[in-house]
Amino acid sequence: MTLRRITVVFLALAVCGPMSLAPAQAEKLIVSISNHRVTVTSSYSGEELVLFGSVERDAGTPARPGGYDMVVTVSGPRTDMVTRRKERKFGIWVNADSRQFLDVPAYLAVSSNRAIDAIAPADVRRRQQLGIDNVLLTQRVGTDYADVVASDPFRRAFVRLRTEHGLYRESASGVTFLTPTLFRAGIALPAEVPTGTYDVNIKLFADGAMVGDTQTAFEIVKVGFEQFIATAAHQHGLAYGLATALMALMTGWMASIVFRRD
Repeated sequence: MTLRRITVVFLALAVCGPMSLAPAQAEKLIVSISNHRVTVTSSYSGEELVLFGSVERDAGTPARPGGYDMVVTVSGPRTDMVTRRKERKFGIWVNADSRQFLDVPAYLAVSSNRAIDAIAPADVRRRQQLGIDNVLLTQRVGTDYADVVASDPFRRAFVRLRTEHGLYRESASGVTFLTPTLFRAGIALPAEVPTGTYDVNIKLFADGAMVGDTQTAFEIVKVGFEQFIATAAHQHGLAYGLATALMALMTGWMASIVFRRD
């Protein structure tokens, strides 16, 4: 074998070798959502979507004796928010300190078929951001940007306030396996849910290791008169402000006539 042929064979092995050694994904997730477009009107009081799907195995993959676990994370439109801490001074509550959260989800819901601590070890939970405590919530701390520990008082207060409004939630029974490979999960959307695009990340686990994942999305939009008002406020701010002031004046004038005492 000539030196040129040896070089060609070596290069072919270097290129094709890693590809042949790459493990094929044994499980594949097939998912769908009951509604990919949620419309918000004046009568909107919340809604629950249903995520459903199945786990498909290739012909050479045996059944998992321990079954599967699943974690579904739904994150809404990202925005900047501020959490303030109040202190009582001279009998008055005033803002003492604040922390800005940067590019964080306005809505965050984590659902699983059992407690996340029992699904995967701590290092996997941190790496895959499983559970609200492990989701990155970047803060501006002075001149630095960091994601602090879950016990940080500002982070705890931020999560608590979002939870009280139903915008952050975590459920250890939100995913149900109907059969060993068929599953469903509910996605509760409260009345205060913001409009925008929502990402849905589905991660499949077996024996503490992630064996498959997929993504999908849905959007929440305003329609009808609400959409007209929102568009006018953003695109024609001056005209919207003048119209609002005029309506307030007219309302006050009409009220003075109706309730005028002769």
